[in-house]
Amino acid sequence: MARTERQEQWLATAIANLEADTGKSLAQWVQIARTCPEPRHRGKLAWFKEHHGLGMNRASIILGQLDDSPHAADDDRAALDRLWTDPASRALYEAVAVRALGLEGTIIGPRKGFTGFSRTFQFAAMRPLKGGRARLGLDVTADADPRLKPMTRDGWSERLKSTLELTTAADVDDGVGALLRQAWSRAG
Repeated sequence: MARTERQEQWLATAIANLEADTGKSLAQWVQIARTCPEPRHRGKLAWFKEHHGLGMNRASIILGQLDDSPHAADDDRAALDRLWTDPASRALYEAVAVRALGLEGTIIGPRKGFTGFSRTFQFAAMRPLKGGRARLGLDVTADADPRLKPMTRDGWSERLKSTLELTTAADVDDGVGALLRQAWSRAG
């Protein structure tokens, strides 16, 4: 999975602190994870919290090391293909990605439920919606464009301040390009 330098530093620090805070190395935690009776990722996260007191971030780092993890030996293209299955929403994603990648240093980071666009840190994210639509979250305030709505907290980055629902690739116009550039400039 593509990560910014800042994200790589956070991950390295989290792994280093894991042993200091828990008394067990990442390798030891991976062995414990192999004993988890839960078949699904969310169940495994809950199991780690209930039985070992580990939060979601630490448990996710550990679970990401397992061979059966959805992130193990995964490439970004496969993750994008799993997320953007509807052709209409995929066209929306591709239109936004072209504009975002035109901004120097942009990294695309597919996640399970959304795709993030980062520079030093995330400046935009996009998730598919039913009916071939998509929601674009941006690190710009809702007053930057009349089409934007204030961000509601539903699992996205706290950094994102507004959203825009996209219904056709034509919605990804120069105005959206300008909003992406504005958000990108804040992320550097």
